[in-house]
Amino acid sequence: MRKLVCVLAALVLLVSGVVPAGAVEGNVPQGSITLNVYNWGQYIADGSDDSMDIIAEFESRYPNIHVNYSTFDSNEIMYTKLASGGVTVDVIFPSDYMVARMIEEDMLLELDFDNIPNYQYIDEDFKGMPHDPEDKYSVPYTWGTVGVIYNTKYVDEEDLIGWELLWNEKYADKILMFDNSRDAFGIASYLLGYDVNTTDEEELRHCADKLAEQEPLVQQYVMDQIYDLMENEEAWIAPYYVGDYMTMAENNEDLAFYLPENQGFNLFVDAMCIPKCAKEKAAAELFINFLCEPEIAAANMDWVGYSVPLSAAKEYMDPELIEDPILYPSPEVQSHGSAFANLDPAVTRFVEGLFLEVRIRNVSNDGMQMLVRWGGIALAVGFVAWAIIYGIGRRQKNIRKK
Repeated sequence: MRKLVCVLAALVLLVSGVVPAGAVEGNVPQGSITLNVYNWGQYIADGSDDSMDIIAEFESRYPNIHVNYSTFDSNEIMYTKLASGGVTVDVIFPSDYMVARMIEEDMLLELDFDNIPNYQYIDEDFKGMPHDPEDKYSVPYTWGTVGVIYNTKYVDEEDLIGWELLWNEKYADKILMFDNSRDAFGIASYLLGYDVNTTDEEELRHCADKLAEQEPLVQQYVMDQIYDLMENEEAWIAPYYVGDYMTMAENNEDLAFYLPENQGFNLFVDAMCIPKCAKEKAAAELFINFLCEPEIAAANMDWVGYSVPLSAAKEYMDPELIEDPILYPSPEVQSHGSAFANLDPAVTRFVEGLFLEVRIRNVSNDGMQMLVRWGGIALAVGFVAWAIIYGIGRRQKNIRKK
């Protein structure tokens, strides 16, 4: 059904001409332009599974603009590359708390909304949000939740209590965990009953201790690697973003998803922004405007699988997706969710240091196991070599005696 709707959305654009009926155009920059876009992996429709190729559609509409597209798999990696000057990009897609951090650190350009007239379609609920209260630096792209993905073939229903499933020894070595400190500490905070935005050092240490308890059970700490591991059933349990679960579930119907409502969960918004290193601001605003076009947003989100922050797009989308309570949870369910806030840089460094200690422990244990394994192999090989040499020596002595 989802693939069918993607095809129908593409046909709507073709039938109505190069610029869809009702679409609002921003200012089109002139001359040959390369637009550098830096986004999460698996986060824009690329033509696979009969979806619309969003970037190809943009380039066909604006032939003078070539999109150079690259990906990151965590907010922290994206932030570090930009902060260090390691990358020059024109459009980025950070999450809410990272938008707030980059605004505070003067890393984003103010948007010219005259070039983004399709901003009119963004729902009022997604304007004036805490991470950008004056709506100067960001435009919402998607929203969603973080919950638990599990394989119904291997995970018992009675174990689906809450975040505790990620600490259940019954599933040792079949559990995956976030490889970023913000999400990992968020889960530990919900489990321990702390404010997810706590800055209390003692509470944060308790979170680190809880993650250290989990570490022996964790098969891998992952981000985008989760797709293959869960779809191929190499792992059975993982916390992750709801939209990515929708993609995985299409490839493995035994996967399911739940929100630990009794403990709380992350409710997030990912946004489109222009960093200060941008060289093509006008083209970047044109690209953002394009993604806010209802027909384009519909075709994009039908493939991406995340919740769309503009209701005008929903009339072009798969009704099954719009009515799915996992993708669009009720206001009551949403009331149990909370957003990550931008933490003080000192607190962020403290958290990242604690998480690094947990991760080093995992690497150390893996390394020790490998050392023991290879040490045993080396010892066996050495013994065999000694036996052969000793045997040859004995035979040579016997020959000389004869």
